[in-house]
Amino acid sequence: MLILVTGATGKVGRTLTARLLADPAFGHARIRALCHNRPLAASDRVEVVRGSIADRAAVEAAMPGVTHVVHLATCKELPELVMDVTVKGLFWLVEAFRANPAARRFVLVGGDASVGHFHHRHDAPVTEATPHRAYPGAYALSKVLEEVMVEQAGHQYGLDWTCLRAPWIMEKDDFRCSLSFGDDAFGAPDWKTLVPPEVAARARATGAVPLLRDADGAPLRRNFVHVDDLVAAILTSLDHPAARQRLFNVAMDEPVDYGALAAHLAATRGLPSIDIPSRFHSTWLDNARARLELGWRPAYDLARLVEAAWAYQRSPDDPRRIWYPG
Repeated sequence: MLILVTGATGKVGRTLTARLLADPAFGHARIRALCHNRPLAASDRVEVVRGSIADRAAVEAAMPGVTHVVHLATCKELPELVMDVTVKGLFWLVEAFRANPAARRFVLVGGDASVGHFHHRHDAPVTEATPHRAYPGAYALSKVLEEVMVEQAGHQYGLDWTCLRAPWIMEKDDFRCSLSFGDDAFGAPDWKTLVPPEVAARARATGAVPLLRDADGAPLRRNFVHVDDLVAAILTSLDHPAARQRLFNVAMDEPVDYGALAAHLAATRGLPSIDIPSRFHSTWLDNARARLELGWRPAYDLARLVEAAWAYQRSPDDPRRIWYPG
């Protein structure tokens, strides 16, 4: 088994590589990492190839002997790059992979931006049959195009693909920082911009967390997945017969309810909360297909997500870095 990993230096790629190297079930597997901007250490089981997935020659040079592709590389809200990286890059990967005699399965990690996550109202749980509905911007459109491209390659050429559609991916102290009213805030919304400066200052001083409300005024429910659970789904899908040409929602069993979250943090840590009205909509990314067909189960629920984020202590050689905007 030779696995070509794009985005190997990112959050999911680092965890995936470590799990593959540590798991005896994959002791026979080798990894070829196609790296562009950031370095990765090579080893006896990890080969590093430098280049961009937007470069056809670089992709073709990385493909010989590859049995599986795990495509993690993406491009956030950068309109000048997103079509080259996300669309052209995926096209070259699929073209090279389907021409490769060793090819077995192409695994794409997509995102719930393809169905608009909390930007659009969904009157029922979001399943794999829910129509694509990108929200404004280049990133959401790219997530739609990724899913369509691999599915159509299956129809056109019989490509053995699997798409794991993930919501917001958490690791380390990400979840705690996603609730911060300070400059260490991770992702969106940027809470300090939604309240007066004195309220944001008080929130920072007291450790207050946002109680985000949906467009109807109820506590908003938003979907998350821990990186460990997503990587477990990737490993399961690599050769699982039921994963052939299938899309799976890979998320926590229940979305995070900001009301329940505020209550939990008040009870366990004495933290206050601040109501934040919004135009967003609660969504429930239904993971039933992955649980039924793959036998996959997320290990993280709300309580474990909180405990892991608050317990994590960064060392001096582990600075918090955000590699992309958005």
